[in-house]
Amino acid sequence: MQLLPALARHLLPPLLKLLYRSLRITITGPGSDGSGRSGGLIVAFWHGKMVAGWMLVRHLFPEKKNFAVVSMSEDGQILAAALEKLEFGLIRGSSSRGGSTVRRMMEEHLTNGSVVAVTPDGPRGPLHSFKYGTLSLASEAGIPILFIEITYNKARMLRSWDRFEIPMPFSRAEITLHEIQLPRFGSREELEIYERHLKARFSHD
Repeated sequence: MQLLPALARHLLPPLLKLLYRSLRITITGPGSDGSGRSGGLIVAFWHGKMVAGWMLVRHLFPEKKNFAVVSMSEDGQILAAALEKLEFGLIRGSSSRGGSTVRRMMEEHLTNGSVVAVTPDGPRGPLHSFKYGTLSLASEAGIPILFIEITYNKARMLRSWDRFEIPMPFSRAEITLHEIQLPRFGSREELEIYERHLKARFSHD
């Protein structure tokens, strides 16, 4: 199994770059040129859209330090190897494994003005749902979430829980940026109601 991260480190980054450069991308929404942003920012996109998602983070924020939250699973090892080559810093863990450490590291990097990228429904779902930890951190720290909505006009969808999509080379990609300023929540129940609102807004089940 150690061979897979090594292959991912050397093969996936150039393949992702080639595929991303072939896409005919249109970006709309606040901050679509990546300018005018100071301070820390949480960037989110669904787990099934990560082929373009990670590259978009690098495209939108080339001058910032970019960190990725990646699970400790075997699949996470493969992804982490590729993202390191793409010059992401890594925050290893998930809501079920090392959640407190992930939150502490996210807070540290966000305080330093960095971008922290997450797939809020990863690593194992529920599909198109934000995790409690990400929302509570953004709310309590007053950190905005930039949600990247990604739509391909031609893509292959895998039969996986996350409906993973691989865009076809030279296909169109419509990117819409949504800046979410979370309120302060008086209880966990209020936060969970807000999470359901976000799921209804951004899920295309």
